[in-house]
Amino acid sequence: QVQLVESGGGSVQAGGSLRLSCTARGFSTDKCTMDWYRQTPGNQRAWITSIYTDGDATYHDFVKGRFMASRDKTTAYLQMNNLKPGDSAMYFCQSRGCAYNYWGQGTQVTVSS
Repeated sequence: QVQLVESGGGSVQAGGSLRLSCTARGFSTDKCTMDWYRQTPGNQRAWITSIYTDGDATYHDFVKGRFMASRDKTTAYLQMNNLKPGDSAMYFCQSRGCAYNYWGQGTQVTVSS
């Protein structure tokens, strides 16, 4: 089955770190742009970062300097440092710009103060 699977979410205290993974099953993401979004109940998904096929990445201002995206052929990663309670959300990855445009099912991140 062709899909994206996120993992690595959990509960941490403010100031802590988590590393999210987004693994492609059944296809390679090496030709895809990989995006990360997050969503809280009652709100739309908010874009966080895009990492391109050349490894360059762009970030929303609210995560610049704290989050870092990386990737290999089948997995995109989101290293999240200095987490804040406002970062609590369901985190989603997306592949696009290639033959495989998919969303993952999401992974929950909860940051306590």
